[in-house]
Amino acid sequence: MNKLLHELQQAAAERETRRHFLHTCSTGLGAMALSSVLSSCGFFGKGSPQDNTVGSTQPSGEPTAPHPSQFLPKAQRVIYIHMAGSPSQLELFDYKPELTKYNGKDCPQALLEGKKFAFIRGVPKMLGPQGKFAQHGQSGAWVSDYLPHLQGVVDDITFLKAMHTDQFNHAPAQLLMHTGSARLGRPSMGSWVTYGLGTENDNLPGYIVLASGGKQPDAGKSIWGSGFLPTVYQGVQCRTDGDPVLYASDPSGMNRDVRKQTIDAITQINQQQYEDVKDPEILTRIAQYELAFRMQMSVPDAMDIKSEPQYILDSYGVDPNKGSFARNCLLARRLVERGVRFVQLFDWGWDTHGTSADGSIDIGLHTKCKESDQAVVALLQDLKQRGLLDDTLVVWGGEFGRTPMQENRDGQVLPFMGRDHHLDAFTVWMAGGGVKKGFSYGETDDIGYYGVKDKVHVHDLQATILHLLGFDHTKLTYQFQGRPFRLTDVAGKVVKPILA
Repeated sequence: MNKLLHELQQAAAERETRRHFLHTCSTGLGAMALSSVLSSCGFFGKGSPQDNTVGSTQPSGEPTAPHPSQFLPKAQRVIYIHMAGSPSQLELFDYKPELTKYNGKDCPQALLEGKKFAFIRGVPKMLGPQGKFAQHGQSGAWVSDYLPHLQGVVDDITFLKAMHTDQFNHAPAQLLMHTGSARLGRPSMGSWVTYGLGTENDNLPGYIVLASGGKQPDAGKSIWGSGFLPTVYQGVQCRTDGDPVLYASDPSGMNRDVRKQTIDAITQINQQQYEDVKDPEILTRIAQYELAFRMQMSVPDAMDIKSEPQYILDSYGVDPNKGSFARNCLLARRLVERGVRFVQLFDWGWDTHGTSADGSIDIGLHTKCKESDQAVVALLQDLKQRGLLDDTLVVWGGEFGRTPMQENRDGQVLPFMGRDHHLDAFTVWMAGGGVKKGFSYGETDDIGYYGVKDKVHVHDLQATILHLLGFDHTKLTYQFQGRPFRLTDVAGKVVKPILA
């Protein structure tokens, strides 16, 4: 009770702010200033003179309640699988037999002039592909022996083989891929999607993040943050070992009835504060308290894979007692099955510079592929057999590509085979959710250095994902700091040839 009284006192003190003073100022200047501040922060809701956003920025009731997209969507939900560090497209998907001819030779100066690399200095050696490639499926897609399971499902996949980005270091490239900007402070793609569509399950967050590989992505939690959107739309990271969400369980000595009474009392205090100051973040606070209470039952159930039949566990290659990327793939299916709108999987360890065996393209990359290949394919097949793949968009890729030359540092060849970061060419693939099956789009040159046909920028990929979810990416906006912002910034076009 003392804590409740303290929160009430704190709430009363917070109401006596500069904003509150301006709002109540009798001269009228305060109201004018407040109007300017609120419009720049995206306070005015849909239908107000200042509104040019999709959906209300001042939600009534539950801010994550489901609401329709701008037009009929082909995808209802997204599973985005990000291999943090960036796998080498030249070992996996982009078959370049010509590159083999140049293996071990000095890189031509024409490929180095005017270029910036993360680590390469001097004149590196060219490096041929290390995987053994063959064509698979009726589509004849090229996939190497690094991914034997994926070879069997290429006819369900669209490959984007001429992806390019603006950033060659991990953190800014990851930010660009997931927030549309290389700088901190923008909402993540999952936040935009839940802002635009809401969620189909009141008892689970609309946007859930699962990480594996032992470390967080280089850009940190900002790549699933909500930026300037209300924080109710940020990603919720769930753990795969122990309690899925920390502090969600009831405190020791408190039963659920007492817990519910506490939540109700806090809600009344927050609702009174919202009526006084109309700050949309208060609605977020209310929603988060209530969702956390409901999650106490729903999250443990969703994250408990021991209820899955043994043949499903075996198909993913999951040990139910250990956290792993394979376990996260299975959890992704369970979450979208329960109405979670956006599930983000991050797997760390795909940065193959050649500085160590684990970080090499002939040893480390092979190991990472072996750890993930079976689970990714099991996820696609599991979604398909449950009738979920048709309206679930699965995206797989990294933040950039790898160079066709072997990495050196200060002119010295590294002890293992590795490739530096490369922004001009990499591969992303997509499946389900309205994209063509068994289709490859885009081409790179003979050594995989530049895209030469049907290039796709990161913003184009983002625009296409939003389009499949039923949104014109130029109109899914949020008013902030005096102008409407969007995921694709001021660029991006839908890649229409890949649409089914």
